[in-house]
Amino acid sequence: MLLRYFAPYKWSAIRSISYNVLSAVFALFSFTLVVPFLKILFNQVGNAVHPGAFTFSASYFEQFGKYYLEKFIADNGQAGALLLIVAVVILASFFKNGFIFLANNSIAYIRAGTVRDLRRKVYDKVLALPLSFFTDSRKGDVMTRISNDVQEVEISVIMSLTMLFRDPMYILIFIVYLFVSSLQLTLFALLLLPLSGWLISRASRTLRSSSLLGQQHLGRLLSVVEETLSGLRIIKGFNAEEKMKLQFSESNERYSKVFKRVLRKAFLASPMSEFLATIVVMVLLWVGGNLAMSGSGNMTPEKLIAFLLVFSQIIQPAKNITTAYFTIQKGMASIDRIDQILNAEEKIPELPGAEALNSFNESLEFRGVWFAYAGEPVLKDINLKIRKGQTVAIVGRSGSGKSTLVDLLPRFMDVDMGEVLIDGKDIRNIRVRDLRSLMGIVSQHPVLFNSSFLDNIAFGVASPSLTDAENAAKIANAHDFIIESESGYDTSVGESGSKLSGGQRQRISIARAIMANPPILILDEATSALDTESERLVQDAIIRLMQNRTSIVIAHRLSTIQHADMIVVLEDGRIVETGTHRELMALNDGYYQTI
Repeated sequence: MLLRYFAPYKWSAIRSISYNVLSAVFALFSFTLVVPFLKILFNQVGNAVHPGAFTFSASYFEQFGKYYLEKFIADNGQAGALLLIVAVVILASFFKNGFIFLANNSIAYIRAGTVRDLRRKVYDKVLALPLSFFTDSRKGDVMTRISNDVQEVEISVIMSLTMLFRDPMYILIFIVYLFVSSLQLTLFALLLLPLSGWLISRASRTLRSSSLLGQQHLGRLLSVVEETLSGLRIIKGFNAEEKMKLQFSESNERYSKVFKRVLRKAFLASPMSEFLATIVVMVLLWVGGNLAMSGSGNMTPEKLIAFLLVFSQIIQPAKNITTAYFTIQKGMASIDRIDQILNAEEKIPELPGAEALNSFNESLEFRGVWFAYAGEPVLKDINLKIRKGQTVAIVGRSGSGKSTLVDLLPRFMDVDMGEVLIDGKDIRNIRVRDLRSLMGIVSQHPVLFNSSFLDNIAFGVASPSLTDAENAAKIANAHDFIIESESGYDTSVGESGSKLSGGQRQRISIARAIMANPPILILDEATSALDTESERLVQDAIIRLMQNRTSIVIAHRLSTIQHADMIVVLEDGRIVETGTHRELMALNDGYYQTI
């Protein structure tokens, strides 16, 4: 599953594998020099004949080494021969570690690129998912998947890269040498390794499920933190600190218990593999010692030492693979959670060859529209036509479907049945970007970003100018308090506009809509949360904003809607009345009069 993340970096992977092969060759070469070193040290070189014509065989290379080593000792003495072997080992170690650096450098490129790509994919997917996805998912859980889960995958990637690109190369090359050195002893060793692997795999079997549970508990923990930071004013105002402390403490304790369980299982990998490796080496020492003492299998004491030395170098790569297996099992739980986002259905698909739309000329229309949340109908057979230039107010009791109705226009959600049309064209056949560029949205709770006034006003504008932003702010009654701030239009508004009052935030939101200059305006109870003075300033800005635009207004206050060209009354997801303010007030016992 992890391999799909490496695909764009296959050439870096090939380079890493090549460097690791060369590193393993030089490592093996330096370890096998222990045999001539011991022979020189104990004066057991003996007499060797010339190896003769070249043949690609182990016996030729062995005879070649013996002959020239004896010749070198004859010319330079035993001390000179030992110095030569020491120099060759140092040189081999230099090349070995140099290739290790080059291999790790290639892995670093893959690691950084893989994690960058994964974070970008998750973030892009979050932007592409419909709003309904986030009504079912906690923000804290989504944040955990983008941060902690991706970080967990990064650790898994590192371990798996080591497992895939370095350790198998070492093991393969060293095992080839062991087979050449002693077929009997190597076969015996290979019989012991699968047993060790089976014991380790049994210990790691439940690690993945425990890790998944841990990440879920962490998501709930961060959700509590996110809710605390968002609702700190309410928590303090209602003296609910102890309640939130208890809620956080319970979530924190649950996560801590699972986390300890995961760590306990993960920490089991290294000591278990080391203990099993010690048993294997000791058994091999006993078996090999008997072979060397009996002289069978072409085994000699110095060859046994070299065999055990090379075999011991297999233990660390095998141990790395074991640790990597545990870590990957832990990381796979995070990959499963990330895949839940990456594989989530994008319910607002853009059809291939969707039609471009650059202007709004005639009308908006809801034709036989039905929509449901979780199978519960919210809008029922809505038929409504809004002509260009009209101001249409949507009113109704809480939960009647007002916000859902206007959310269908920019395709935040798609209808279950029926059609939403713009200039007679089904909006599902129009490019989503083009459709939304025709609409400006001012909501009840203005959303500002932690950047400057200029950035917030010009949000979504490709090449904004300060003059245009100032003009938009003046129309929105925001220019005066902006220029009075410390750095004018370059002043930061704080996180979510925390440095501003509610009326100021709303006027910046209106300025943003003016800057975008959309032909269709959606106002979702834009003045409902404001005091009288702020409402007056915002209402004045809204009237200016609505000039020469098609406006759809959701509001409770009569001051906002009584001059609308048409008022639409919703009740239980259906349109029950339409007309002007005067016409609806003239009705006896009408719904409008009771709102």
